[in-house]
Amino acid sequence: MKFSGLYRSVFFFTVTVLSACGGGANFADLDDVMADAKARPKGNIDPIPTFSPYKAFTYSATALRGPFDKPVAVKEITRLAQSSNVKPDLNRAKEFLERFSLESLAMVGTLEQHGDLWMLIDDSVGGVHRVKVGNYLGKNHGRVIEASESLVSIIEIVPNGLNGWVERPRSLKLRDGQ
Repeated sequence: MKFSGLYRSVFFFTVTVLSACGGGANFADLDDVMADAKARPKGNIDPIPTFSPYKAFTYSATALRGPFDKPVAVKEITRLAQSSNVKPDLNRAKEFLERFSLESLAMVGTLEQHGDLWMLIDDSVGGVHRVKVGNYLGKNHGRVIEASESLVSIIEIVPNGLNGWVERPRSLKLRDGQ
């Protein structure tokens, strides 16, 4: 019986509080604003514009010669086409400079140490590396075959477009002002 009295007083308190919140308050100004909003002419909402779906572009000329590369002489092309048994060693561990394109590399000097001539190659991202004959550089399996004080001769192995490989001679000259 004690609990029923407690419940009864909580019920009466709740009813009293709720009736005090909603009864007899003057909301005339709010009613006027709502009436004005309802009286305004209704506008038309423009439909969402239609967009054409995105069409992905597939670049299929990645294996071709770049448009800004120096053209290869016709005599070199015919000489390169004759060597058909050339292929890169794909099992060989890659050297650090093979992650850069040959165009981004530059010869900046030489160094002679214990009778060996080392070429100093700038990788265009802030590093200078020592390279000698036999080292690899460039993305096309380029191997240094000859070096002098002002020139590095490189042979690259590139696809010939006929499921084969050809050797392509390239060179890096000493950068001007060095």
